[in-house]
Amino acid sequence: MTENLLLTTTRILTYDRQRALTNASGFFFERGPRLFLVTSRHVLIDEPTTHFPDRIEIDLHMDRDNLADSRVLSIPLYRNRKSLWRQGMDGAGEIDVAVIEIDRKALVEPPVTYYAFSKESLYDPAVPVGIGTPMLVVGFPLGFHDGLHHMPVVRQAVNASQFGLRFQGAGYFLTDARTHRGTSGAPVVMRASTEGPGTEAIPWVLLGVHSARVDAGTRDLKLDEALGLNCAWYADVLLTLTAG
Repeated sequence: MTENLLLTTTRILTYDRQRALTNASGFFFERGPRLFLVTSRHVLIDEPTTHFPDRIEIDLHMDRDNLADSRVLSIPLYRNRKSLWRQGMDGAGEIDVAVIEIDRKALVEPPVTYYAFSKESLYDPAVPVGIGTPMLVVGFPLGFHDGLHHMPVVRQAVNASQFGLRFQGAGYFLTDARTHRGTSGAPVVMRASTEGPGTEAIPWVLLGVHSARVDAGTRDLKLDEALGLNCAWYADVLLTLTAG
Protein backbone atom coordinates (compact mmCIF):
# COMPACT_ATOMS: atom_id res chain seq x y z
CA MET A 1 0.00 0.00 0.00
CA THR A 2 1.38 3.39 -1.01
CA GLU A 3 1.42 6.03 1.72
CA ASN A 4 -0.79 8.91 0.63
CA LEU A 5 1.66 11.36 2.22
CA LEU A 6 4.23 10.51 -0.43
CA LEU A 7 1.76 11.45 -3.17
CA THR A 8 1.36 14.98 -1.79
CA THR A 9 4.91 15.87 -2.75
CA THR A 10 6.61 16.26 -6.11
CA ARG A 11 10.07 16.99 -7.42
CA ILE A 12 10.52 20.40 -8.98
CA LEU A 13 13.03 21.06 -11.75
CA THR A 14 13.66 24.70 -12.66
CA TYR A 15 14.56 25.83 -16.16
CA ASP A 16 15.67 28.89 -18.05
CA ARG A 17 14.07 28.02 -21.38
CA GLN A 18 15.62 24.60 -22.10
CA ARG A 19 18.55 24.97 -19.71
CA ALA A 20 18.15 22.96 -16.51
CA LEU A 21 18.97 24.93 -13.38
CA THR A 22 18.09 23.38 -10.00
CA ASN A 23 16.22 20.63 -8.15
CA ALA A 24 13.75 21.38 -5.38
CA SER A 25 10.69 20.03 -3.59
CA GLY A 26 7.06 21.09 -3.59
CA PHE A 27 3.66 19.86 -2.49
CA PHE A 28 0.01 20.22 -3.39
CA PHE A 29 -2.44 22.38 -1.41
CA GLU A 30 -6.08 22.79 -2.34
CA ARG A 31 -8.38 25.63 -1.41
CA GLY A 32 -11.94 24.84 -2.40
CA PRO A 33 -11.95 24.02 -6.13
CA ARG A 34 -8.48 25.52 -6.65
CA LEU A 35 -5.20 23.61 -6.57
CA PHE A 36 -1.80 25.12 -5.80
CA LEU A 37 1.80 23.96 -5.87
CA VAL A 38 3.69 25.14 -2.79
CA THR A 39 7.45 25.57 -2.61
CA SER A 40 10.08 28.00 -1.33
CA ARG A 41 10.12 31.42 -2.93
CA HIS A 42 13.85 31.15 -3.63
CA VAL A 43 13.14 28.13 -5.84
CA LEU A 44 11.24 30.39 -8.25
CA ILE A 45 13.40 33.50 -7.96
CA ASP A 46 16.52 34.30 -5.97
CA GLU A 47 18.15 37.61 -6.71
CA PRO A 48 21.34 37.13 -4.64
CA THR A 49 22.31 34.04 -6.65
CA THR A 50 20.93 35.39 -9.95
CA HIS A 51 18.51 32.47 -10.12
CA PHE A 52 15.79 33.45 -12.58
CA PRO A 53 14.00 30.42 -14.06
CA ASP A 54 11.14 31.01 -16.47
CA ARG A 55 9.38 27.67 -15.95
CA ILE A 56 9.33 24.59 -13.76
CA GLU A 57 8.57 20.93 -14.35
CA ILE A 58 6.95 18.53 -11.88
CA ASP A 59 6.39 14.78 -11.94
CA LEU A 60 2.82 13.44 -11.89
CA HIS A 61 1.74 9.86 -11.29
CA MET A 62 -0.68 8.30 -13.73
CA ASP A 63 -1.54 5.06 -11.96
CA ARG A 64 -1.50 4.38 -8.22
CA ASP A 65 -1.02 0.67 -8.94
CA ASN A 66 1.92 1.36 -11.26
CA LEU A 67 3.88 4.27 -9.84
CA ALA A 68 6.51 3.96 -12.55
CA ASP A 69 3.88 5.31 -14.96
CA SER A 70 4.26 9.07 -14.80
CA ARG A 71 4.38 12.19 -16.88
CA VAL A 72 5.91 15.64 -16.62
CA LEU A 73 3.89 18.83 -16.33
CA SER A 74 5.58 22.05 -17.41
CA ILE A 75 4.38 25.18 -15.60
CA PRO A 76 5.31 28.67 -16.85
CA LEU A 77 6.34 31.17 -14.20
CA TYR A 78 5.55 34.30 -16.22
CA ARG A 79 2.85 35.57 -18.51
CA ASN A 80 3.23 38.88 -20.33
CA ARG A 81 6.36 39.46 -18.23
CA LYS A 82 4.36 39.22 -15.00
CA SER A 83 5.07 36.52 -12.43
CA LEU A 84 2.33 33.93 -11.97
CA TRP A 85 3.24 32.86 -8.46
CA ARG A 86 2.14 34.43 -5.19
CA GLN A 87 4.50 35.34 -2.39
CA GLY A 88 4.09 37.17 0.87
CA MET A 89 5.66 39.63 3.27
CA ASP A 90 5.20 40.45 6.92
CA GLY A 91 6.69 42.90 9.36
CA ALA A 92 10.02 41.08 9.29
CA GLY A 93 10.32 41.11 5.50
CA GLU A 94 9.85 38.54 2.76
CA ILE A 95 8.45 35.10 3.55
CA ASP A 96 10.31 32.30 1.80
CA VAL A 97 7.14 30.56 0.62
CA ALA A 98 5.49 30.78 -2.79
CA VAL A 99 2.44 29.20 -4.39
CA ILE A 100 1.49 28.87 -8.02
CA GLU A 101 -1.93 27.74 -9.17
CA ILE A 102 -2.26 24.58 -11.23
CA ASP A 103 -5.05 24.27 -13.75
CA ARG A 104 -6.95 21.18 -12.60
CA LYS A 105 -7.95 20.55 -16.22
CA ALA A 106 -4.32 19.69 -16.91
CA LEU A 107 -4.64 16.81 -14.42
CA VAL A 108 -7.85 15.34 -15.82
CA GLU A 109 -6.90 14.24 -19.29
CA PRO A 110 -5.15 11.96 -18.90
CA PRO A 111 -6.04 11.63 -15.19
CA VAL A 112 -3.28 11.72 -12.59
CA THR A 113 -3.01 10.44 -9.02
CA TYR A 114 -2.09 12.86 -6.25
CA TYR A 115 -3.14 14.00 -2.79
CA ALA A 116 -3.33 17.57 -1.57
CA PHE A 117 -3.21 19.16 1.85
CA SER A 118 -6.05 21.54 2.67
CA LYS A 119 -7.12 24.10 5.22
CA GLU A 120 -8.22 21.22 7.43
CA SER A 121 -4.68 19.78 7.31
CA LEU A 122 -3.15 22.81 9.04
CA TYR A 123 -2.14 22.66 12.67
CA ASP A 124 -4.58 23.84 15.32
CA PRO A 125 -2.97 26.70 17.31
CA ALA A 126 -4.85 25.47 20.38
CA VAL A 127 -3.01 22.14 20.28
CA PRO A 128 0.53 22.45 21.69
CA VAL A 129 3.51 21.23 19.66
CA GLY A 130 6.17 20.59 22.27
CA ILE A 131 9.92 20.80 22.03
CA GLY A 132 11.30 17.59 20.53
CA THR A 133 8.03 16.65 18.83
CA PRO A 134 8.82 14.11 16.07
CA MET A 135 8.29 15.45 12.56
CA LEU A 136 8.96 14.38 8.98
CA VAL A 137 10.41 16.35 6.07
CA VAL A 138 9.23 14.88 2.76
CA GLY A 139 11.31 15.89 -0.22
CA PHE A 140 14.11 15.40 -2.71
CA PRO A 141 17.50 16.11 -1.09
CA LEU A 142 20.09 16.80 -3.76
CA GLY A 143 17.44 15.59 -6.19
CA PHE A 144 17.76 12.09 -4.73
CA HIS A 145 14.59 10.00 -4.92
CA ASP A 146 13.14 6.73 -6.16
CA GLY A 147 13.79 7.52 -9.79
CA LEU A 148 11.86 4.49 -11.02
CA HIS A 149 8.67 5.37 -9.15
CA HIS A 150 9.26 9.14 -8.92
CA MET A 151 8.72 9.12 -5.16
CA PRO A 152 10.27 11.37 -2.49
CA VAL A 153 12.26 10.28 0.52
CA VAL A 154 11.53 11.16 4.13
CA ARG A 155 13.91 12.56 6.75
CA GLN A 156 13.20 12.55 10.46
CA ALA A 157 13.17 15.84 12.33
CA VAL A 158 12.23 17.22 15.72
CA ASN A 159 10.92 20.60 16.75
CA ALA A 160 13.93 22.63 17.92
CA SER A 161 12.31 25.91 18.99
CA GLN A 162 9.17 27.04 20.78
CA PHE A 163 6.40 26.26 18.29
CA GLY A 164 4.13 29.23 17.77
CA LEU A 165 6.84 31.81 18.39
CA ARG A 166 8.43 33.65 15.48
CA PHE A 167 12.09 32.70 15.79
CA GLN A 168 14.23 35.85 15.79
CA GLY A 169 11.03 37.71 14.90
CA ALA A 170 10.61 35.92 11.54
CA GLY A 171 7.66 33.72 10.61
CA TYR A 172 9.37 30.37 11.03
CA PHE A 173 10.30 27.78 13.64
CA LEU A 174 13.40 25.59 13.83
CA THR A 175 13.74 21.91 13.12
CA ASP A 176 16.66 19.65 13.96
CA ALA A 177 17.19 17.44 10.92
CA ARG A 178 19.76 16.47 8.37
CA THR A 179 18.81 18.25 5.16
CA HIS A 180 20.42 19.13 1.84
CA ARG A 181 19.92 21.35 -1.16
CA GLY A 182 16.86 20.19 -3.04
CA THR A 183 14.78 19.90 0.13
CA SER A 184 13.64 23.51 -0.17
CA GLY A 185 9.85 23.65 -0.39
CA ALA A 186 9.26 20.29 1.32
CA PRO A 187 6.32 19.91 3.71
CA VAL A 188 7.11 19.53 7.40
CA VAL A 189 4.47 17.34 9.05
CA MET A 190 3.67 15.50 12.25
CA ARG A 191 1.39 12.54 12.77
CA ALA A 192 -2.21 13.55 13.52
CA SER A 193 -3.14 12.57 17.07
CA THR A 194 -6.88 12.45 16.42
CA GLU A 195 -9.14 11.68 13.51
CA GLY A 196 -11.15 14.46 11.96
CA PRO A 197 -11.73 16.51 8.81
CA GLY A 198 -8.60 16.53 6.69
CA THR A 199 -7.07 13.41 8.27
CA GLU A 200 -9.08 10.71 6.52
CA ALA A 201 -6.82 10.51 3.46
CA ILE A 202 -3.72 12.15 4.93
CA PRO A 203 -3.38 11.41 8.67
CA TRP A 204 -0.68 14.08 9.04
CA VAL A 205 -0.75 17.68 10.24
CA LEU A 206 0.94 20.25 8.00
CA LEU A 207 3.18 22.38 10.24
CA GLY A 208 5.49 24.23 7.90
CA VAL A 209 7.40 24.62 4.66
CA HIS A 210 11.08 23.75 4.86
CA SER A 211 13.22 26.59 3.59
CA ALA A 212 16.91 26.37 4.38
CA ARG A 213 19.56 25.37 6.85
CA VAL A 214 20.32 27.81 9.67
CA ASP A 215 23.87 28.38 10.84
CA ALA A 216 25.60 30.47 13.48
CA GLY A 217 27.31 33.55 12.13
CA THR A 218 30.05 33.04 14.71
CA ARG A 219 30.87 29.47 13.62
CA ASP A 220 34.51 28.79 12.75
CA LEU A 221 34.25 26.93 9.45
CA LYS A 222 37.41 24.93 10.24
CA LEU A 223 36.80 24.09 13.89
CA ASP A 224 33.03 23.95 14.31
CA GLU A 225 30.51 21.61 12.77
CA ALA A 226 27.34 22.99 11.21
CA LEU A 227 24.45 23.37 13.62
CA GLY A 228 22.20 20.97 11.74
CA LEU A 229 19.21 23.27 12.27
CA ASN A 230 16.69 24.40 9.66
CA CYS A 231 13.96 26.98 9.34
CA ALA A 232 10.42 25.97 8.45
CA TRP A 233 7.93 28.72 7.69
CA TYR A 234 4.63 28.33 9.49
CA ALA A 235 2.12 26.70 7.15
CA ASP A 236 -0.75 29.04 8.04
CA VAL A 237 0.78 31.54 5.59
CA LEU A 238 -0.86 29.37 2.91
CA LEU A 239 -4.28 30.68 3.96
CA THR A 240 -3.13 34.17 2.98
CA LEU A 241 -1.37 33.15 -0.22
CA THR A 242 -4.28 31.07 -1.52
CA ALA A 243 -7.10 33.46 -0.60
CA GLY A 244 -9.20 35.09 -3.29
